[in-house]
Amino acid sequence: MNKIYFVGAGGIGMANLVRYFLKHGAAVAGYDRTPSALTSELEKEGAVLTFSDSRTEIPESFRDPEETLVVYTPAVPESNDILSYFRENGFEVVKRAALLGKITESTDAICVAGSHGKTTTSSMIANILRNADAGCTAFLGGILRNTGSNLVLDEQSRFSVIEADEYDRSFHHLHPHIAIITSTDPDHLDIYGDEKHYLEAFSIFTSLIRPGGTLITHTGLKYRPDVKEGVCVQTYSGGAEGDWHAEDITFGEGRITFTLIGPDGLRIEGIRPGVPVEINIDNAVAAAAAALTAGATPEEVKAGLASFMGAKRRFEIWRDGSNHAGAPVLIDDYAHSPNEVKNSIRSVKKLYPGKKLTVIFQPHLYTRTRDFAPDFAEALSEADCVIMPEIYPARELPIPGVTSHMILDSVKSSEKIYCERKDLLNLIKNSNFEILMTLGAADIDRLLPDINEILSRR
Repeated sequence: MNKIYFVGAGGIGMANLVRYFLKHGAAVAGYDRTPSALTSELEKEGAVLTFSDSRTEIPESFRDPEETLVVYTPAVPESNDILSYFRENGFEVVKRAALLGKITESTDAICVAGSHGKTTTSSMIANILRNADAGCTAFLGGILRNTGSNLVLDEQSRFSVIEADEYDRSFHHLHPHIAIITSTDPDHLDIYGDEKHYLEAFSIFTSLIRPGGTLITHTGLKYRPDVKEGVCVQTYSGGAEGDWHAEDITFGEGRITFTLIGPDGLRIEGIRPGVPVEINIDNAVAAAAAALTAGATPEEVKAGLASFMGAKRRFEIWRDGSNHAGAPVLIDDYAHSPNEVKNSIRSVKKLYPGKKLTVIFQPHLYTRTRDFAPDFAEALSEADCVIMPEIYPARELPIPGVTSHMILDSVKSSEKIYCERKDLLNLIKNSNFEILMTLGAADIDRLLPDINEILSRR
């Protein structure tokens, strides 16, 4: 197919495929619910996009089922008129994950799965390999700040790096050569129903690793690997446990330094992750293990981790407070599970001891709020002040009785404020902050340029 229509083109995971096929000379069109900075970039790169879900918006040149492949994301409702048109008229309609699966069949795919940590870990791997002899093509779930894109393209490399999304069992379409599992904290229970079935999905994912491949799994996870004969299983952690682990960890002068210990007596001293957040010790160990398994040298690993600038919305420091005494710090993080929220807050407190931390947390999904409200409240209670707008629904319809107050009312911070999203900027204008942190998987990031502008005047 030389024509591809993407339904949900502006999603971070779809956008890298849009870019991939544009760079390969395909004609690309698509739909997304709202314009964004990312959709503007895709249009500049050649994609023809609409923001109305009416089938009348489909370009005439994409209405031939013999010429056009249709790719969709499960985040788009089944009632979407454009998606319905394609299904009613005999088009080949495939999930984004199925298309990625085809790419993993023809490459040595490094697939990173987990309830959290997968974007940062896959981005680290991509940054190591793109500057190494091995090279890689990478489809990332965030914008790699080193390149300004969620796609790394290297036509000569046999390696692909894939963020393996467990939502809707999408990662079951993949064919990994090297697989990493970072975490299995229950998530997406609207899909899986309970923790047991969620964990089973990860077991199935491990069964897809090719014979001769490698599974690199974090220590202490609850799922059971179910690998084929000939697959090497290794463990890792950011502590003292695992086939791959960190030793001699030091914090100081805004840096983290550690020694990587690997199988067969491997020892690499002086590793310094470019984004010095404690959780990145875990992520760096996993990324190094995968890159070394793929053939990168210790020197390439050290250089790639040191130069890593992070992915956008993954502990992204917008303002570091260094411009003058008393200047506020602004940090944004995609954390959207209780453990992620807790780790992000603790990392900030470790980086800025003694300073007041104010967190704006935007709950994402009614089901996630319903299922984990007590856990979110406990995690957020470690902040000094919590500001919370209404739930961002994404693909969901409201659930009676499920609101942000399910979380906020149980938060034990000394200050807590409910504020509708439309009023957040006014609240920020009239408040003082030492550290302001925005958290969540919703659309809070669209306010960051305005928040940054407000804080720049302090």
